[in-house]
Amino acid sequence: MIAHELVDIQQQHQAKGQLWHEFLRVPDLSMGLYVIPAGGTDPQQPHSEDEVYYVVSGAGQIHVAGDEKHIQPGSIVYVAAQDRHYFHSVEEDLQLLVFFAPAEASRSNTQ
Repeated sequence: MIAHELVDIQQQHQAKGQLWHEFLRVPDLSMGLYVIPAGGTDPQQPHSEDEVYYVVSGAGQIHVAGDEKHIQPGSIVYVAAQDRHYFHSVEEDLQLLVFFAPAEASRSNTQ
């Protein structure tokens, strides 16, 4: 078993000082905490894996393949591999749990 506590993940993320902090990686799944400050920009590019975002805290908008959605705590958003997506209009610091399947960048060399 691998178990994590959100408070520990948040502390590790803060100590790292970057937007993205991966805390779990196995071949078929990876997970991380992604934080975008209020008013911040999201520099990510499409990924070669499917992903799911779960909003822990904050509020803003997500753009996925031409669609827009307001997100807030409890929102869950699925993004298919290769779909252009980004967060914008971040009203409150966004904390997002991100699930990649298979693990992030594991398909990068095959597509």
